[in-house]
Amino acid sequence: MSNVTVEATGETVGEAKWAALRELELRHPGLDKSAVQFEVVSEGERGLLGVGYAPARVVAMVPKDAVGAVAIDESEAAADVRELVTRITAALGVEARVDVREDDESLVATCTAADAGLLIGRHGQTIDAIQYLLNAISYRRGEERKEIVVDAAGYRERRRATLESLALRTAEQVSASGEPAELEPMTAVERKVVHLALKEREGVETRSEGAEPNRYVVVAPAD
Repeated sequence: MSNVTVEATGETVGEAKWAALRELELRHPGLDKSAVQFEVVSEGERGLLGVGYAPARVVAMVPKDAVGAVAIDESEAAADVRELVTRITAALGVEARVDVREDDESLVATCTAADAGLLIGRHGQTIDAIQYLLNAISYRRGEERKEIVVDAAGYRERRRATLESLALRTAEQVSASGEPAELEPMTAVERKVVHLALKEREGVETRSEGAEPNRYVVVAPAD
């Protein structure tokens, strides 16, 4: 059976081991810590007067069955999302713990990482691209149509506030011009935010148009 491995560094071998164990626990909640084994790659060098310092380096290894020691009650779809997000974040060089929450309408993958900013990207471009990719994969597989949401460091809540503000500004524009306005393509969850924001707004109505995963909201004068 293959092992799950993590490499870490520290000023001492002990600190490197602690860092590796912490990383394993972040990635795999419920880890059986007694099953973790360490290989010391380098004990490090302090150097003379601070010159030539090299950190201690260790590799922590644990069998996959020990990683799954605490069962997580989740559907096959949620497990697939967890695996895909973990693989994508690893490919980006981001060490993240991925928690998946599922309800009747969506699967929300929340990433916890020290460098969450790298995962989110400029103006959310990276995390939106990851989310788009996961939804495209889901639609292509023909799986149950649940929206997949990827979040990190509270980004989606900030995005919600941005969408509500955009919806209100667009409604004012439509009321003034009398012409409908199309918003950028959004996920079903984001479109719902816009629809709810303008639900009670007099003089305008909203509808979704286009095909998934490129559906968008149209704000139009009310009939």
